[in-house]
Amino acid sequence: MKKLLAEFKEFAIQGNMIDMAVGIIIGGAFKDLVNSLVSDLIMPLVGVVVGNMDFSNLFIALDGGSYATLAAAQEAGAATFNYGLFITEVINFLIMAFVIFMVVRELNAVRKALAPKEEPAPAEPTEKECPYCKTKIDIHATRCPHCTSQLPE
Repeated sequence: MKKLLAEFKEFAIQGNMIDMAVGIIIGGAFKDLVNSLVSDLIMPLVGVVVGNMDFSNLFIALDGGSYATLAAAQEAGAATFNYGLFITEVINFLIMAFVIFMVVRELNAVRKALAPKEEPAPAEPTEKECPYCKTKIDIHATRCPHCTSQLPE
């Protein structure tokens, strides 16, 4: 049991768990920010474009009744099919996915710019030095063209 607790303590103190906790907290705050962006800024503009339509009040009352708003239907206790709220959530998701894509894209660009440059592998030599006259000759030569010495293999 002590070994299990020691392993858990080591795991909990590791940076991975703390990083994950920070990510979850920031993700929750980011979700609220995107929800506000969609519901307070984007959806009113979309509503104007499609003729002052309020997506949050797009619903079907399953009891067959007619209600002016979703709140009125819920207050009356009617079961509702809230497709307008679903449309809003889909737009939330698409905006959040796009923003995260842009952030990750920029982080990858920064990481690539800061990464150490890999030096290309050295090219295979094409010349060697004659051991007798010290001139550069083709690597495949068996006799030096300058001093005509037979070259060792």
